[in-house]
Amino acid sequence: MTQPQPQSQPQPATDLPYGTPQTPRVSVRGEAHLEVDPEIARIGITVTARGTDRRSALDDLTRRNTTALDLIKTYGDAVENLQTGAFSITPELTRHGRAERVRAYHGTVHITAELTDFTALGELTTRLADLDLTRIDGPTWALRPDSPAHGEARRQAVKEAVQRAREYAEALGTHLTALVELADTGTEPPTPYNPPPLGGTRMAFAAAETGETAAPPLDLEPQRQTITAQVNARFTMHPPQL
Repeated sequence: MTQPQPQSQPQPATDLPYGTPQTPRVSVRGEAHLEVDPEIARIGITVTARGTDRRSALDDLTRRNTTALDLIKTYGDAVENLQTGAFSITPELTRHGRAERVRAYHGTVHITAELTDFTALGELTTRLADLDLTRIDGPTWALRPDSPAHGEARRQAVKEAVQRAREYAEALGTHLTALVELADTGTEPPTPYNPPPLGGTRMAFAAAETGETAAPPLDLEPQRQTITAQVNARFTMHPPQL
């Protein structure tokens, strides 16, 4: 007696990664490039000191660091962020016969300041550069991570992807029916602008003694930022009559 064969169960329909004649697909990329004004400017301040012994170098560095910080803080809300970075006291060695001796000690401290008022930026940069044994690097222009410009770039990239897909469908005499996939291929941050560093000066106290006036503020022109957004999109469209 033959046993009845079990009936095969219907397999669930799977979403194929490609189109079919009944549901053709179109894949496109959407891109957007925006140029916007920067929102913040960063400057790096390097304060140095030198002394014949470790304690004198440290005391001098502490005084110069406090002077720079107090000057930056006088600009109030124009300074959005202020951070102290690396700090070091390094001996300078010199040979004396067969032995090495410590000739002097060099101290260094790095400060980073972020400003949102670019008018105050030029004045502060000039005043910092006028301090003794102080070097300024920057400015570096940037946007905030949550800047609305990033969202606008992504929206424009999506709109371009939809427009491209529609144009392909219209070229075939048909129209889009559904969105299958939308993938963010990344939003590229603006390229930072790094001009040559502004040289520090060692003539600040001498200039003050001779009655020289302060240097005029630097005229710093903000560097516009370019944001690029890209998306990949797949759509289904009504079967065209070829």
